[in-house]
Amino acid sequence: MAAPERDTRRPHSPDYGPLAPVRDHTTGLPLLLLPRGFEYISYGWTGDPMDDGIPTPSLHDGMAAFRAGRRGRVNLVRNHEVGGFNGKFTDPAYDPNAGGGTSTVVFDPDDGKFEHSYASLSGTVRNCAGGPTPWGTWLTCEETLDVNPATGRQHGYIFEVPATGKGDPRPLKAMGRFEHEAVAIDPETGYVYETEDDGTAGLFRFRPKVRGNLRAGGVLEMLKIGDATYNTKADPAGTVYHETSWVRIDEPDPGPDVPRPTDQGIAKGGATFSRLEGAWYGNGRIYIVSTSGGPTGLGQVFEFHPRSGRLRVLFASPGQDVLSNPDNIAVSPRGGIVLCEDGSGVQFMHGLTRNGEIFPFAANNVVIPDGVPGKPAIAPGDYSTREWCGSTFDTIRGKWLFANIQTPGITFAITGPWRNGSL
Repeated sequence: MAAPERDTRRPHSPDYGPLAPVRDHTTGLPLLLLPRGFEYISYGWTGDPMDDGIPTPSLHDGMAAFRAGRRGRVNLVRNHEVGGFNGKFTDPAYDPNAGGGTSTVVFDPDDGKFEHSYASLSGTVRNCAGGPTPWGTWLTCEETLDVNPATGRQHGYIFEVPATGKGDPRPLKAMGRFEHEAVAIDPETGYVYETEDDGTAGLFRFRPKVRGNLRAGGVLEMLKIGDATYNTKADPAGTVYHETSWVRIDEPDPGPDVPRPTDQGIAKGGATFSRLEGAWYGNGRIYIVSTSGGPTGLGQVFEFHPRSGRLRVLFASPGQDVLSNPDNIAVSPRGGIVLCEDGSGVQFMHGLTRNGEIFPFAANNVVIPDGVPGKPAIAPGDYSTREWCGSTFDTIRGKWLFANIQTPGITFAITGPWRNGSL
């Protein structure tokens, strides 16, 4: 019954074609709707035992793919947006009572097989998104300002996790303490662009003292547009901001009596956005998602040129039936953009061209009527309204798109005739 409604609400890609149910090679269930010729396998469901004996944590979120070793494997470092202080799931742990962190998944792109997985960092809170670095690590971000009442540990930091092995449980405090979402790094300068998931958010830039060595410290700055504080929230597609600059944040890791970095930046004329979430480097640009921005409040996609400082609104959702609150973002090896939806109704993963043309590429069709054999942690139910997260392409041949459905917590590897369209 839902399929005809989707067809009338959302035109399909003229290149890839309409979406239809496709069965998972792992379970046989039609978990996704994809264009003709595309197929996928699922892995790492919540509760599945990893190779270290630890159950796969829940709430799969941001993720990136890395070339790993000489055997042509791809390592995926995957966030788990687990909150609360009910205990870590592995070592190393920043806070022994915090349940968030990352896991690492190994994939063979030639055989199309997931090989194994293991826990790589714990003791954090609400690891929402993050981003890959040019030097082969994952920056995982805490989307919180929680303080553990038992240990007194503050949260709201960025941590670094290598593509192989375990992460560093020491927070990168010079990069700021706020409700982090994602990061994107300009490979020429090593500057890290950071987003903040807040109703009144700033876009930050971290200039490290030593390129590739974030622990050596650096300067945290917030974007400024024009001469005074400017609010981008209602700006439509096509808006261009020519006069951009950066203001320094004097206290990136503020104590209880010091304003948060965003308020420090606003006091110096920093610009504001409505819930900045996904960020990704590609095509020589930084792409940034405002989940609640635009004239309809349903999302904007910004494009920033690191060299010129030119910022523009590449796309703004005109309505619920086109794009409903985008979140994570990625750029394909062929230059197309992938947007993960986190709004209402059936959730789509969209393609976006560099010209600002949008189309639905995949739909969440996860319905578990009687449970999945061998997966007791997965309750029966309709999960098709749950968000997409963690889209990322393999870094070897660009044949595989990896993505997560946050709840019930599943990782997918999707492949097919990418060159038929912009992705």
